[in-house]
Amino acid sequence: MSRKTLRIALNGVTGRMGYRQHLLRSILELRDQGGIEVADGERVMLEPVLVGRNSAKLAEMAQQHSIDEWSTELDTVLSDDSVDIYFDSQITSARERGIRAAVAAGKHVYSEKPVAETSAGAMELARLAEQAGIRHGVVHDKLFLPGLLKLRRLLDGGFFGKVLSVRGEFGYWVFEGDWQSSQRPSWNYRTEDGGGIVSDMFCHWHYVLENLFGRVESVTARATTHIPRRWDERGNAYEATADDSAYGIFELADGVIAQINSSWAVRVNRDELVEFQVDGTEGSAVAGLRGCRVQHRSMTPKPVWNPDIPSGERFREQWSPVPDNEEFGNGFKAQWERFLHDVLRDRDHPYDFFAGARGIQLAEAGLRSSSTGQRVQLENLEQ
Repeated sequence: MSRKTLRIALNGVTGRMGYRQHLLRSILELRDQGGIEVADGERVMLEPVLVGRNSAKLAEMAQQHSIDEWSTELDTVLSDDSVDIYFDSQITSARERGIRAAVAAGKHVYSEKPVAETSAGAMELARLAEQAGIRHGVVHDKLFLPGLLKLRRLLDGGFFGKVLSVRGEFGYWVFEGDWQSSQRPSWNYRTEDGGGIVSDMFCHWHYVLENLFGRVESVTARATTHIPRRWDERGNAYEATADDSAYGIFELADGVIAQINSSWAVRVNRDELVEFQVDGTEGSAVAGLRGCRVQHRSMTPKPVWNPDIPSGERFREQWSPVPDNEEFGNGFKAQWERFLHDVLRDRDHPYDFFAGARGIQLAEAGLRSSSTGQRVQLENLEQ
């Protein structure tokens, strides 16, 4: 069995998401299982190279996970011809510079989203990457979640008939940081540091809607800051300048209407932290991170509105779970495998910088709609 090694520079994995999902549960798991298998039984090994600003953290992490190389000098790492791929999970405001340098160095690039601070910046990165002839991708992790994979199976099987509408609920209470520590970093709540729930989550909602239900044509949104004062990691109070909640209506091709609420100031009364209800002429489904429940037209009850008597219907019990039918792995790991296969086979990654730019465009349009109170039509960025 022949072997080959891909060396991957990982920038920003000292952060929670970069460490847990990308390094620990993706790259290191793939490394420890013997790499990834390609055609004819060949296996390609993975060798991570850690990059960041904190040398103490990098050294500790490298020792803990048996990683041979780490550096605080990104330019030095990128100048190394043995490094094949650059991954970026830094804060948004620092990401574009790192990606631009990696593209100039001829590295394949995989990035957390948003890939840049503006759609114009993302489109410029996409065109530079195309000119350099490299493979480029942006994290679309939610498409690989078990709940949405089951939803995709229903769509592919024609379960819904004609899809009419999509309703999404996302969020949870993020503690302010005064009497209980916050579950999210403080920069998320400062616009000047790239924070805001619209810039974060609308990119996710764009690729979910685009890949499952159709192209997003317009948005009407309202973004707000419900909690104006929070406390940072050192216990210091600060003004929350970024939006922490957003309420959006998205019009899709073929007349599908999507409504998605996103909030870090909401308490959860649902089975999962995010749920999407899809209603169609033949059936409906509710999908979360892992589960998916359905109700077919033939099994739909016939409720009658009567506020004078208690309802005897147990509506939630009238839905049936979609079986797993297969083993679902970690969504981040699954997309990493897809991207690495695309690099090795020299083929385009479907979730590329252009897709990332469209997600940022939707976030920009959502903020513009919120500030003007108007519906915003989305233009074709790639024309």
